[in-house]
Amino acid sequence: MDITNYMIDLTLKPTTFDLWHVCLAGTAAILAVALIFTLMSLLICLVSRKDTTNKEPQIKIVEKMVQSEPVIKIVEKIVEVPVEKIVERIVEVEKIIQIPAPAPIILKEANADAALQLLYLLQNDARFIDFIKEDMNAYSDEDVGAVARVIHEGCNKVLDEHFTFISIAKENEGDKITLLEGFDAAKVRVTGNIVGNPPFTGTIIHKGWQITDVRLPSTVQGYNSNVIAPAEVEL
Repeated sequence: MDITNYMIDLTLKPTTFDLWHVCLAGTAAILAVALIFTLMSLLICLVSRKDTTNKEPQIKIVEKMVQSEPVIKIVEKIVEVPVEKIVERIVEVEKIIQIPAPAPIILKEANADAALQLLYLLQNDARFIDFIKEDMNAYSDEDVGAVARVIHEGCNKVLDEHFTFISIAKENEGDKITLLEGFDAAKVRVTGNIVGNPPFTGTIIHKGWQITDVRLPSTVQGYNSNVIAPAEVEL
């Protein structure tokens, strides 16, 4: 059998258009549309996913409408009231403030034995009590002067033996001196026209004396210090 008579020529174009060709063309068209739709869907999904990844979160502001309360309009009525004139009278009242009492002064009892012992020494070495208690009107100035020289020597001897004296002021009498605030009032006595507060400037009238050492003799038990000078009886 010769098969050359059954070969199909692909270059030939159909000359008839039947139902089979219609179905075949419709199927091809549907497949083409489906393919195009699928590709478009994939492209849209890829683009949407990329935008979602890079997109920053947005803050959504929600405005809430609050119904305001009704406004009540108040009308003030101004009424004129007569003003009373008030006269204020200032009365000065003297207020008495009681000054607190100063701290009590504590008195220290002096040691009489030491004073009596000093009088004994002055009487014994300088006849001091005899000179003071003597009536000077019965003697002339020359006699008093001669006796005073002897008493002066005896008193100076007692003071030098039993006491050490120093001058309080280092300057000489007649020199100017300035007393600053806080000066020792026990060592410096201010006289004359005292006005205001220190510093004071004045003239030294007396240098002052201060004892730095006392050397009184010790006494035995039973010694009667009230006897300054015993009575003398010559036999």
